[in-house]
Amino acid sequence: MKPKHPLSPYLLLLPTAAFLAVFFLVPLLLAAKNSFFAWDLLTPPRYVGLRNYEVLVESGELAGTLLRTLGYSAVVVALSGALGLALAVALDRPGPVYAFVRGAVFSAYVVSWVAVALLWMWILDAEGLFTVALRWLGLPTRSWLGDPRSALLALAAVSVWKITGYAMVIFLAGLQDIPRALHEAAALDGAGPWRRFRHVTWPLLRPSAAFVATTSLILSFQAFDVIRVMTQGGPVKSTTLFVYAIYEHVFMNLRVGRASAMIVIFFGFLLLLTVLQLWALRAGAPREGRRPS
Repeated sequence: MKPKHPLSPYLLLLPTAAFLAVFFLVPLLLAAKNSFFAWDLLTPPRYVGLRNYEVLVESGELAGTLLRTLGYSAVVVALSGALGLALAVALDRPGPVYAFVRGAVFSAYVVSWVAVALLWMWILDAEGLFTVALRWLGLPTRSWLGDPRSALLALAAVSVWKITGYAMVIFLAGLQDIPRALHEAAALDGAGPWRRFRHVTWPLLRPSAAFVATTSLILSFQAFDVIRVMTQGGPVKSTTLFVYAIYEHVFMNLRVGRASAMIVIFFGFLLLLTVLQLWALRAGAPREGRRPS
């Protein structure tokens, strides 16, 4: 057999690397450069140094946007992961009924964000299906999208509903990779369903959990369509998350420099969160060769 050229792996990676460089690295570098300028798209850029970053910090906009985004992401990642895992465990069975339910749950993920937002606007409307149902049950209601106390949670619930099917499919793939012999051996040793899940299933699902948590975190930080359609960042900026704040600065306020500064901060913070999340999940994983206790 002819030996492989030492550069073969790098040549295979070249198309993907070129794509990432053109559509990711270059725009990020341009945003970093523009963050040092004041530019309204109409007049020539004016160098202002770190002023854009200082204004974001001093005005409190950065802290407010960051806290809202973190709260939204925490709810979306935690609930979609937990519900996806629960559904995967419950539906990891043969049969047409289970296959139909799996397909029905996953179908929400493939529907566009705009369609999902329009559907849930109708459900969460002041006279929508959800409000009418609560009123019929004698429970208190409110304007779910018009109240600053509930608008962000309502958007988080919509996002959880949409991406739970994605988490379920990833966990299903992880469950089906676990040898059945391990569960049978644990059952013979007297382990019940909960102990089998805790000591056999969950340790082997940690890679799947790390992948779901990381991708869900990135998806939640990229929230835009659902905000644009359902709340436009309101009421009183209670649903203005990072990506929507960047959109407002560029297309509504013509502050390209300030938006670029937010992009740089957004990238750095998301990178840090991803690294910490992967480290935490891997640190808690059982070491190779060590049996779960």
